[in-house]
Amino acid sequence: MKASYIKPFLLAFLVILADQAIKIWVRSNMYLGQEIHFLGDRGMLLYTENNGMAFGWELGGVAGKLALSLFRVFAVIGIGVALVYLIKHKHPRGLILNVALIFAGALGNIIDSTFYGIIYKYAPIFQGRVVDMFYFPIIQGTFPAWLPVWGGEEFKFFRPIFNLADAAISVGVILILIYQNRYFKKQEEEVSSPHNEVVEE
Repeated sequence: MKASYIKPFLLAFLVILADQAIKIWVRSNMYLGQEIHFLGDRGMLLYTENNGMAFGWELGGVAGKLALSLFRVFAVIGIGVALVYLIKHKHPRGLILNVALIFAGALGNIIDSTFYGIIYKYAPIFQGRVVDMFYFPIIQGTFPAWLPVWGGEEFKFFRPIFNLADAAISVGVILILIYQNRYFKKQEEEVSSPHNEVVEE
């Protein structure tokens, strides 16, 4: 393997390894709904499992679950192909590493949804549940009574429960959005460079 491929795929491998290690530890040492607080009530491990997408969002039913799992498989293949393309064509290193994070996160959750049902003997292939555990309800309170729709209701931020794979996807996407001008500046310059213009006689 060429040196340019080592760092992105090593990063992806380490993220997947850490993600699976955490999930296996949580599944082996905690029961569903158990909490282990490490930042008081503002940060904890909360063992949950979900049938759907990142942060507990779901696509209902067995057919929906199968469709989501298959979509994940094709999506991660597409991301992997895109990652190889970016490396081969020497795109910015930051973009490549962020796509590697997204690839790792997607693959990490695919392992759960594809194989955990078989490994832990509770569901057929593609029907496994994704293990989530990180919960940070940093801000908690009640909406003012005068506020339309939500007035008087309790709120929490950050409410979703997630795993390392979810975090890797989010970090990769957010950093690409933040640095998009830097990452795609080279391509824009190539498109608008003088040798692409028609020279008038």
